[in-house]
Amino acid sequence: MRARVSWTLVLAAFLAFPPFQRERIEEMGFGEIFRIERMRVDPALTQALRSRWDTEASAFAFPWGHMIPSLEDVSRMTGLRVYGRAVSGYTYPCYHDLAEHLLDLPIERRSSLVPRVALQESLGLYEAGKNAGESEDEYLARLARVSRRELASEPGPQADLDLRRFLVLFLGRLLFATRGDAVHCRFLPLLEDLAHQFDGLSTSERQTSTSGFYSFLQVWAYLHLPTLGRGDITRPGLVPIARRWDSRRDTCHLVDQLERLQEAIDSYPYLDMVWQPYLGEGDEGQPWLAPARPYFGRSVWLHTLNLVLPLNLFLTQRSLGLRQSVVEFPVRDRFCLPGRSFRGLHDTTDWRERVREQIENWECKGKAVDVTGEIASLRALLHSMVQDREGAQRQTVELRSELERVRGTEAGGASSSRSTGGSPSLMEARLTGAVLRAEEAQRHLEERRDLELVHEHAMGLQSERDRFRGEV
Repeated sequence: MRARVSWTLVLAAFLAFPPFQRERIEEMGFGEIFRIERMRVDPALTQALRSRWDTEASAFAFPWGHMIPSLEDVSRMTGLRVYGRAVSGYTYPCYHDLAEHLLDLPIERRSSLVPRVALQESLGLYEAGKNAGESEDEYLARLARVSRRELASEPGPQADLDLRRFLVLFLGRLLFATRGDAVHCRFLPLLEDLAHQFDGLSTSERQTSTSGFYSFLQVWAYLHLPTLGRGDITRPGLVPIARRWDSRRDTCHLVDQLERLQEAIDSYPYLDMVWQPYLGEGDEGQPWLAPARPYFGRSVWLHTLNLVLPLNLFLTQRSLGLRQSVVEFPVRDRFCLPGRSFRGLHDTTDWRERVREQIENWECKGKAVDVTGEIASLRALLHSMVQDREGAQRQTVELRSELERVRGTEAGGASSSRSTGGSPSLMEARLTGAVLRAEEAQRHLEERRDLELVHEHAMGLQSERDRFRGEV
């Protein structure tokens, strides 16, 4: 099923719910997702980005270096919670009994997949196809109207059943979508107690598959790679930020779009990169930012049951306003990354036990990116620039002195050709050119950076390092 259709179906079911059900979904932290407009899918952009994914570093590898969607990106773009408990627990080799108990839906024996059609029809989403001549708004309104007839209007066991079915559809077909038509049941254990508030369910902040929550990846590219020209701000000022954007329509063939995008990324102007797109953004109307802020700018392990991935922000220090240090990516030898989709028959796994160290890392809010290397780099740059400038000044003075000596000798009627093997006029021309080049080099060094500002920045980073050490 196409991603945009999945979004429309999930949104229709949400709108069909009575107010008390929507309030429960808001309390779980998912309310802002349903305020985002249904964005047009840009498969060329998502495929171009996916082809740049470095599985070893868990980051995008571009010609200018690594880039990683961060927890601040998730929080500001989608309004999802990126704080609280790690989403962890048990995964099972088969979810048949659990699915029948919690969803009251038929599921094949020894299977972990719920048929998508049966799941959506249990929410009243019949005849999900769009009618000829039907607008997007009319299509959504019709689906919500039909769905509302099937959903419980009062709290009770049937309302809890409706909510569990909706959450499985939402998580499995929109937020953490996988390829294929069926819906995986791996989140069902979290739904046994609907009082659970999903404190951290949105902490896994990126999808490497184009069948995931595509709007997040698209808006991330619009903000950080604006020169690609794939998105338009159609609703400025709205929050979360994904509500402001829509994808730009491209009528070219997908293959041509993808080829053009790959070439554009390969030749992307470095100065047009936006490493910190939120510098001018405030926090108004975004209460979820305050509790999430302690997690921003920190390297941390992210958890969604059997998906456990590192957020290696030390690879993209420029997104934190720091000068990128040269780093060597460590070889993973102590922890085998369990970051593949969970399909087929496997052993029952307690992820809270298997990845205990990584969960403790999340509970401690990860680790601050070390700015010691940044301070040392800036101080080395300062020292190098001072030496270069002093050397250029000495060379300029010496060349000017030699030029004046040659000019004085020529004016006095003496010739230096006996010692140099050349005419005075030729020597003067060479010295004049050398003086001009030395003066140009000196001006270039003076324009590169104001030395006092560099020193102040280094001192500021020194104080930040001390503060970070106090937090760690």
